[in-house]
Amino acid sequence: MGSYPALAFFLLFSAAPSHGGKVLIYPIDGSHWLNMKILVEALHSRGHQITVLRSSTSWYISEFSPHYTSITINQEQSQNIESQTFMTSFLKRSIEIRRNQGSPRAFLEFYRNLYDMIGENQQVVAKLFVSIFENKPLIRQLNGTGYDLFLTDPAFPGGVLLAHHLRLPTVFNVRWLFMGEAHFAIAPSPLSYVPELFSHYSDKMDFFQRVNNVIYHAMLVYMYRYVSNPPYQAVCDKYFGRDVSTMSLMQGADIWLMRVDFTFELPRPTMPNVVYIGGFQGKPSKPLPADIEEFARSSGEHGVIVMTLGTLLSDLGREVSEVIASAFAELPQKVVWRHLGPKPATLGNNTMLVEWLPQNDLLGHPKTKVFITHGGTNGIYEAIYHGVPILGIPLIFDQYDNMVRMKARGVAETVEVTTLDVESLTSALKNILDPEKPYKRNMLKLSRLHHDKPMKPLESAVFWVEYVMRHKGAAHLRTESYKLPWYAYYGLDVMAVFVAFGLLVVASVWFSCRCLIKCLVKAKKPKRE
Repeated sequence: MGSYPALAFFLLFSAAPSHGGKVLIYPIDGSHWLNMKILVEALHSRGHQITVLRSSTSWYISEFSPHYTSITINQEQSQNIESQTFMTSFLKRSIEIRRNQGSPRAFLEFYRNLYDMIGENQQVVAKLFVSIFENKPLIRQLNGTGYDLFLTDPAFPGGVLLAHHLRLPTVFNVRWLFMGEAHFAIAPSPLSYVPELFSHYSDKMDFFQRVNNVIYHAMLVYMYRYVSNPPYQAVCDKYFGRDVSTMSLMQGADIWLMRVDFTFELPRPTMPNVVYIGGFQGKPSKPLPADIEEFARSSGEHGVIVMTLGTLLSDLGREVSEVIASAFAELPQKVVWRHLGPKPATLGNNTMLVEWLPQNDLLGHPKTKVFITHGGTNGIYEAIYHGVPILGIPLIFDQYDNMVRMKARGVAETVEVTTLDVESLTSALKNILDPEKPYKRNMLKLSRLHHDKPMKPLESAVFWVEYVMRHKGAAHLRTESYKLPWYAYYGLDVMAVFVAFGLLVVASVWFSCRCLIKCLVKAKKPKRE
């Protein structure tokens, strides 16, 4: 049994091509790029030549790298996710709306805020790809390079359109699409037990929650049809014809590298060309910088709490920061807090403020007891990898739903940022830190389940990318259901035939009975002499 992982590793790399391939990549900025960068580096280490398409306004995607060659596309207007100023403004507006949660007005304001942000960004990305299609020398260069595969994140599906234009096999590094969670585009997703994005439900829903789940789904269908899709559909109509839709191009992808696994995600139907690589960013911790190591060791038996709010979000404002600092000051634990705003006046001696922290290395440190996070999947998976229970302060996007999944596993608690006070934060932390409570035990069990796989997630991702390169696609794994009209997909045409047949039988029986009764009535009438 002990040689099984080694055998999987051997089989993976013995199946590799004898020469490197050429991979064209269109990533998304921010935390999505952090995920894609891991794949880029892994593929480069295997000898593949990587070319990354980036915009001139890119925030995180460097123009120069030892792991890839970049092609920079001029973009007059930056994408809003590339702007720290915009994301801070969006966060503040989201928190304002959330203060009134529960009211119909707050519900509508939430989606209006989301639609405005998503719609603006999709228009900018669609415009960027129009400029690419109109750049004939660039298109000739891309066609002439002889790429073996197109790797993209389809949340902003400009890369999907370009892959179709270049006629390249396509692999997605994916969790989200422009219409919600990616499974909803390719796999059966019964709303009775598959929670929709922003529902904040688990897979155990009562009747009223199922009703609400349908409403949340309808809001995302509206976003897809009238907000997200129109800019890209206009590109499809212009360059590919009106019979080609953006959604059908996405559904035609060869492999979906899904950035979840079922230690995190709730059980649900799936498809053969979906490969689960959740936690592929996980890796053993390295030694900490000397000052953080000394600070961590000084915590003694109480240990360390790690807090960070991820890539795009760094400052919750002075009021909330003061509450958090005051709560930390009341704890015996030491705290390492990534904080970019003004230093809180209530900061205790047990708290170290840093502008950057080695998150994975801190989570893997034996002194770390709790991880306070906004609920992004990168941080959650690193916590699962190292077996550290979580306190979530979810803020925007999928973060609330992510924390619902962690709470369902019994490894996390959440606090609401709009009602956060010193008492609620300290109470939640003490609850998780209590050795009598099951959070740590549950997280260690979840971590063991996450590690117990025949192949590491990153190795699996590399294998399937190379698989598509070797076989020029993976059409045999792809369902053809997306080519069916909607009424055929749901079997409505078949049901209509059965209903019509049933009505015909009923009508025939009724007509026969009517005729029989008439005949009997006539037979009983006395004949006139």
